[in-house]
Amino acid sequence: MTDETAPAAAQPATTQARPRKAVLLTLFAGFAVFAYVFDQLTKLWVTSTMVEGERIPVLPPLLHWYYIRNSGAAFSIGENVTWVFTIIMAGVSVAILFQLRKLGSAWWSLALGLLLGGALGNLTDRLFREPSFAMGHVVDFIQLPNFAIFNIADSAVVSAVVIICLLTLRGISLDGSRVQKPAEGTDA
Repeated sequence: MTDETAPAAAQPATTQARPRKAVLLTLFAGFAVFAYVFDQLTKLWVTSTMVEGERIPVLPPLLHWYYIRNSGAAFSIGENVTWVFTIIMAGVSVAILFQLRKLGSAWWSLALGLLLGGALGNLTDRLFREPSFAMGHVVDFIQLPNFAIFNIADSAVVSAVVIICLLTLRGISLDGSRVQKPAEGTDA
Protein backbone atom coordinates (compact mmCIF):
# COMPACT_ATOMS: atom_id res chain seq x y z
CA MET A 1 0.00 0.00 0.00
CA THR A 2 1.48 3.39 -0.93
CA ASP A 3 0.95 6.68 0.87
CA GLU A 4 -1.56 7.70 -1.78
CA THR A 5 -3.75 4.67 -1.18
CA ALA A 6 -3.37 4.64 2.62
CA PRO A 7 -6.53 5.23 4.59
CA ALA A 8 -7.32 8.90 5.07
CA ALA A 9 -7.25 8.53 8.87
CA ALA A 10 -3.59 7.45 8.85
CA GLN A 11 -2.33 10.41 6.83
CA PRO A 12 -3.29 13.30 9.15
CA ALA A 13 -1.39 11.77 12.07
CA THR A 14 1.79 11.66 9.98
CA THR A 15 1.38 15.18 8.65
CA GLN A 16 0.53 16.53 12.11
CA ALA A 17 3.54 14.81 13.70
CA ARG A 18 6.04 16.57 11.43
CA PRO A 19 4.86 20.15 12.10
CA ARG A 20 4.54 19.41 15.84
CA LYS A 21 8.08 18.02 15.91
CA ALA A 22 9.32 21.07 14.00
CA VAL A 23 7.62 23.39 16.51
CA LEU A 24 9.14 21.51 19.44
CA LEU A 25 12.61 21.62 17.88
CA THR A 26 12.17 25.33 17.17
CA LEU A 27 11.18 25.92 20.82
CA PHE A 28 14.19 23.90 21.96
CA ALA A 29 16.56 25.86 19.70
CA GLY A 30 15.01 29.18 20.73
CA PHE A 31 15.44 28.51 24.44
CA ALA A 32 18.99 27.21 23.91
CA VAL A 33 20.00 30.26 21.87
CA PHE A 34 18.31 32.63 24.32
CA ALA A 35 20.10 31.13 27.34
CA TYR A 36 23.46 31.03 25.54
CA VAL A 37 23.31 34.56 24.09
CA PHE A 38 21.95 36.12 27.29
CA ASP A 39 24.74 34.42 29.26
CA GLN A 40 27.50 35.50 26.89
CA LEU A 41 26.23 39.09 26.61
CA THR A 42 26.04 39.50 30.39
CA LYS A 43 29.56 38.07 30.78
CA LEU A 44 30.81 40.45 28.08
CA TRP A 45 29.15 43.34 29.92
CA VAL A 46 30.72 42.29 33.26
CA THR A 47 34.23 41.79 31.86
CA SER A 48 34.15 45.08 29.98
CA THR A 49 32.68 47.29 32.73
CA MET A 50 34.02 45.77 35.96
CA VAL A 51 37.39 44.71 37.33
CA GLU A 52 37.79 41.30 38.87
CA GLY A 53 36.84 41.40 42.55
CA GLU A 54 34.64 44.50 42.14
CA ARG A 55 31.31 44.40 43.98
CA ILE A 56 28.40 46.65 43.01
CA PRO A 57 25.19 46.85 45.09
CA VAL A 58 22.08 46.38 42.94
CA LEU A 59 19.31 45.72 45.46
CA PRO A 60 21.14 45.81 48.80
CA PRO A 61 21.33 43.64 50.79
CA LEU A 62 19.70 41.05 48.50
CA LEU A 63 21.56 41.39 45.20
CA HIS A 64 25.05 42.48 44.20
CA TRP A 65 27.14 42.18 41.06
CA TYR A 66 30.41 40.63 42.22
CA TYR A 67 32.84 39.77 39.41
CA ILE A 68 34.92 36.66 40.01
CA ARG A 69 36.42 33.99 37.76
CA ASN A 70 35.67 30.46 38.91
CA SER A 71 38.01 27.62 37.96
CA GLY A 72 35.83 25.00 39.68
CA ALA A 73 32.20 23.99 39.69
CA ALA A 74 29.47 25.20 42.05
CA PHE A 75 30.90 26.60 45.29
CA SER A 76 34.36 26.41 43.60
CA ILE A 77 34.48 22.63 44.01
CA GLY A 78 37.20 20.95 41.93
CA GLU A 79 39.36 23.99 41.22
CA ASN A 80 42.33 21.82 40.23
CA VAL A 81 40.45 19.72 37.67
CA THR A 82 38.96 22.35 35.36
CA TRP A 83 39.53 20.12 32.31
CA VAL A 84 37.16 17.50 33.80
CA PHE A 85 34.31 20.04 33.79
CA THR A 86 35.10 20.88 30.18
CA ILE A 87 34.73 17.21 29.20
CA ILE A 88 31.54 16.81 31.26
CA MET A 89 29.90 19.89 29.70
CA ALA A 90 30.82 18.75 26.20
CA GLY A 91 29.41 15.28 26.95
CA VAL A 92 26.18 16.69 28.37
CA SER A 93 25.75 18.89 25.29
CA VAL A 94 26.16 15.93 22.93
CA ALA A 95 23.83 13.76 25.03
CA ILE A 96 21.12 16.45 24.87
CA LEU A 97 21.37 16.57 21.08
CA PHE A 98 20.96 12.79 20.88
CA GLN A 99 17.75 12.99 22.93
CA LEU A 100 16.08 15.42 20.53
CA ARG A 101 14.75 12.63 18.30
CA LYS A 102 12.51 11.55 21.22
CA LEU A 103 11.27 15.07 21.96
CA GLY A 104 7.48 15.29 22.15
CA SER A 105 6.71 17.89 24.80
CA ALA A 106 6.95 21.69 24.90
CA TRP A 107 8.03 21.56 28.56
CA TRP A 108 10.84 19.15 27.70
CA SER A 109 11.79 21.50 24.84
CA LEU A 110 12.09 24.32 27.36
CA ALA A 111 14.09 22.23 29.85
CA LEU A 112 16.51 20.76 27.31
CA GLY A 113 16.94 24.12 25.57
CA LEU A 114 17.84 25.85 28.84
CA LEU A 115 20.13 22.97 29.80
CA LEU A 116 21.98 23.07 26.48
CA GLY A 117 22.23 26.87 26.44
CA GLY A 118 23.59 26.93 29.99
CA ALA A 119 26.05 24.10 29.39
CA LEU A 120 27.33 25.75 26.20
CA GLY A 121 27.60 29.13 27.96
CA ASN A 122 29.93 27.79 30.61
CA LEU A 123 31.67 25.50 28.11
CA THR A 124 32.53 28.56 26.02
CA ASP A 125 34.22 30.07 29.07
CA ARG A 126 36.11 26.84 29.78
CA LEU A 127 37.32 26.63 26.20
CA PHE A 128 38.21 30.23 25.41
CA ARG A 129 38.90 32.20 28.59
CA GLU A 130 42.15 32.50 30.52
CA PRO A 131 44.31 30.79 31.62
CA SER A 132 44.28 28.35 28.66
CA PHE A 133 42.20 26.39 26.18
CA ALA A 134 39.86 23.86 27.88
CA MET A 135 40.96 25.12 31.31
CA GLY A 136 39.43 28.59 31.29
CA HIS A 137 37.76 30.11 34.30
CA VAL A 138 34.02 30.80 34.22
CA VAL A 139 32.85 34.39 34.77
CA ASP A 140 30.46 34.58 37.73
CA PHE A 141 28.87 37.80 38.92
CA ILE A 142 25.44 37.35 40.55
CA GLN A 143 25.68 37.38 44.34
CA LEU A 144 22.83 36.65 46.72
CA PRO A 145 23.19 36.57 50.52
CA ASN A 146 24.70 33.36 51.92
CA PHE A 147 24.86 31.69 48.52
CA ALA A 148 27.37 30.91 45.79
CA ILE A 149 28.20 33.53 43.17
CA PHE A 150 26.79 32.42 39.81
CA ASN A 151 25.94 33.52 36.25
CA ILE A 152 23.08 33.29 33.75
CA ALA A 153 24.28 29.91 32.40
CA ASP A 154 24.16 28.48 35.93
CA SER A 155 20.64 29.89 36.34
CA ALA A 156 19.55 28.26 33.07
CA VAL A 157 20.98 24.88 34.12
CA VAL A 158 19.34 25.01 37.56
CA SER A 159 16.00 26.08 36.03
CA ALA A 160 16.24 23.19 33.56
CA VAL A 161 16.95 20.69 36.34
CA VAL A 162 13.96 21.95 38.35
CA ILE A 163 11.68 21.60 35.30
CA ILE A 164 13.04 18.11 34.56
CA CYS A 165 12.41 17.05 38.17
CA LEU A 166 8.84 18.38 38.04
CA LEU A 167 8.18 16.63 34.72
CA THR A 168 9.58 13.40 36.11
CA LEU A 169 7.51 13.67 39.29
CA ARG A 170 4.40 14.27 37.18
CA GLY A 171 5.26 11.21 35.07
CA ILE A 172 5.70 13.12 31.80
CA SER A 173 8.18 11.37 29.53
CA LEU A 174 10.50 13.05 27.06
CA ASP A 175 8.13 12.05 24.24
CA GLY A 176 5.26 13.82 26.03
CA SER A 177 3.45 10.67 27.11
CA ARG A 178 2.45 10.01 30.69
CA VAL A 179 4.06 7.13 32.51
CA GLN A 180 1.33 4.78 33.71
CA LYS A 181 1.51 3.80 37.37
CA PRO A 182 0.88 0.12 38.03
CA ALA A 183 -2.53 -0.68 39.49
CA GLU A 184 -2.65 -1.34 43.22
CA GLY A 185 -2.15 -4.96 44.13
CA THR A 186 -0.16 -5.83 40.96
CA ASP A 187 3.54 -6.40 40.73
CA ALA A 188 5.44 -3.80 38.75
